[in-house]
Amino acid sequence: MQVSEASTRETIQVRNGKIQIKTFNQSNFVLQLTLTFLLIFTLVAPFFLDYKSIDLQRAIFYTLDNLKMMFLQPALTQVTLGAALYQILITLALAFLSTIIGAVISFFLAIACAKNLAPSFLSNVIITFNSIVRAIPTVLWVLIFAIVAGLGSVAAVLGMILHTIAYLTKAYSESFEEIDGGMIEALRATGAKWWHIIIHVVLPQTSSYMISWTFLRFEINYGVAIAMGAAAAAGGIGFELFMSSSFYYDLHEVGAITYFALIIAIVLELISVRIKNSLIGK
Repeated sequence: MQVSEASTRETIQVRNGKIQIKTFNQSNFVLQLTLTFLLIFTLVAPFFLDYKSIDLQRAIFYTLDNLKMMFLQPALTQVTLGAALYQILITLALAFLSTIIGAVISFFLAIACAKNLAPSFLSNVIITFNSIVRAIPTVLWVLIFAIVAGLGSVAAVLGMILHTIAYLTKAYSESFEEIDGGMIEALRATGAKWWHIIIHVVLPQTSSYMISWTFLRFEINYGVAIAMGAAAAAGGIGFELFMSSSFYYDLHEVGAITYFALIIAIVLELISVRIKNSLIGK
């Protein structure tokens, strides 16, 4: 079967008495080529690694022994329970601060980024900028800000805010673009101003999506804040984990701190599910 588009081709196959139509176009070809390359690279790459200096039997023994000390024999030795809880609060504070500031800025940028609310030129500029920011890992942005602000919580929060803005702006703007265009045009026809459209159309129809995306980003920032505590000396439970694993080399404490961080992550996930269910119920 041939279709009008030159770049698209359809083939009809009959299998088990069922007709299957497969469409081949440029995007499908690129996707299949990428997946094939990744599969070949995954299968071939292990054969280029140097295993000569590795004693596999000894490595497995020490790995299992370390895991046993970490997760079956956790204990706080250098850090007290109160100090560990306080450091977790610091980590949550870093994640919360970067999420709230990033969400507020993202809301206004998303309005200027949504194609049904802003000029296409402005939208394309913001989309390009956000794509560049998201392509660079958060830790690199933190290190870039550390050149000016120095290693610590300030650089960590700035780097996390920038990445949060790029993430939430995309999420918010896509939610805004799904708004019924008829309602926007109806308000514009009546002479409604820009802020009337935002208050009476955009916010009511997308508030549940924004809350869900914001809390999801908060969960991500919590994990990032733990990593930044170690990589950028931002403090919090991540810094204590770094000190226990590298400075003290106390695997018992590493296991205990890991359990603390994991429990908080599970609690955040349960809260997230509860929020999503309540929003769906509305």
